[in-house]
Amino acid sequence: MREYSLETPLLERRLVASWKDVMPAATPYTESVEIRNQTLWVKISSPALRNDLLMQRTKLVRLLNAKVGANIINDIHIF
Repeated sequence: MREYSLETPLLERRLVASWKDVMPAATPYTESVEIRNQTLWVKISSPALRNDLLMQRTKLVRLLNAKVGANIINDIHIF
């Protein structure tokens, strides 16, 4: 997979899919999850939940990267 440069896109898809496993309580309020430039962009509809997640950004980065077993993202933007 590395030979054809497919490893990174596959790991990115796994990380996006693992959002609901890592944050099951946030899933009903999650409108979109995508990765751009090693940053996870998450759109949350609840202002209170958005604020809580902003305070846990570094923890979420560690949990999500650990879930896929690679350092895929460096930061999370929650809007």
